[in-house]
Amino acid sequence: MEKGTLLYEGKAKQLFQTEDPEVVWVEYLNQATALNGAKKDQISGKGELNNQITGLIFEFLNDKGIKNHYIKQLSATEQLIQTVEIIPLEVVVRNVAAGSFSKRLAIPEGTPLKQPIIEFYYKNDELDDPMIIDDHIRFLEIATTEEIAQLRQMALEVDRALIELFDAIDIQLIDFKLEFGRQKDGSILLADEISPDTCRLWDKKTKDHLDKDIYRRDLGDIIPVYQEVLNRLEKRGE
Repeated sequence: MEKGTLLYEGKAKQLFQTEDPEVVWVEYLNQATALNGAKKDQISGKGELNNQITGLIFEFLNDKGIKNHYIKQLSATEQLIQTVEIIPLEVVVRNVAAGSFSKRLAIPEGTPLKQPIIEFYYKNDELDDPMIIDDHIRFLEIATTEEIAQLRQMALEVDRALIELFDAIDIQLIDFKLEFGRQKDGSILLADEISPDTCRLWDKKTKDHLDKDIYRRDLGDIIPVYQEVLNRLEKRGE
């Protein structure tokens, strides 16, 4: 399979056509962004780490029966995925208060939530990805009532699986962002990536950040942190 025409370039990835219309070639970039792109840097090695971490996590989710668009890893920075039409929603699952949730509701970071909280954000850079409710989603014709329910159910399934995965490598899953896409037949698959860019991860013992908050909050170099997450995931599979 060969890489074809560039289809899309985002903040962290490039998507390319292949000779198979049902398959897309993904290349992870070394770009780090935060605050909706207001902060941006090139960080050598970041794309390689996110590609490998995402691949391992999607393979784990496949084993758990959670359908996603991942096919296989091609190289340190490249992978193949199934073609889907991305639903313009970011589905955020929160297990512990942190980040914008803590600021918005004046709840101290690290406060455990009694149950997972799911939030929807409208994927629109010009609007800074605002949080929206079910009625907004239906009004914008982004998803039907049935699809919204399915997205919630799938997000909770992913949450349970990821908690199990990260708990086994002494990492606490604080919160994370998911994206989903529709196949031609209308079925919904988990899509995008799952990495320290999209998850808030804390070491269970030290509570040290193992995620993009290191970059977002100017706490240090993210490469050793992302490498630590990859190392733990790889050791788990041995």
